[in-house]
Amino acid sequence: MMKNLKQRYNDELKSELGKKLGYSNSFQIPRLEKIVVNMGLGKGASDSKYFDGGYNDLTLITGQKPLVTRAKKSISTFKIREGSPVGCMVTLRGQRMYDFFSKLVNFILPRLRDFKGISPKGFDGKGNYNLGLKEHIVFPEINYDKVSDIRGMDIAIVTTAKDNHDGRVLLEVMGMPFRK
Repeated sequence: MMKNLKQRYNDELKSELGKKLGYSNSFQIPRLEKIVVNMGLGKGASDSKYFDGGYNDLTLITGQKPLVTRAKKSISTFKIREGSPVGCMVTLRGQRMYDFFSKLVNFILPRLRDFKGISPKGFDGKGNYNLGLKEHIVFPEINYDKVSDIRGMDIAIVTTAKDNHDGRVLLEVMGMPFRK
């Protein structure tokens, strides 16, 4: 039986990371903290069907109910009023986070068109990685025939790493396919 990513991290990858990064204390070794999946649905401010579709798709993808993000102020050129829904987001932690990360690395990224690896430039300086997907239909939970609009999404992988190098080593050890 194949181990899930969380067990594999605790059993094998943690000690490998400690050796690679030269940490003697196990609490210094970087780990995944959370994954935030955000879907901007600006068109949903005027079209509730568009918003509901995105909300339901994000629920299917993550297995968790999204938080609705609302506009902080009105912008007349985009026809957005203050307080109207403009997106939704999900924060994954614990077992769901590891399951989502495993699915992203092993199934979703290889399914992308012309995929040669993800850019190593998505780090923020503190070891966290940000990734954008143009199409949400690459997820197996989404039924392509029932999708009315193709939406993009942002995925933020938050780690406990202290810098970009440690964050990259952590993600590489966990199977993230970086471009050479």
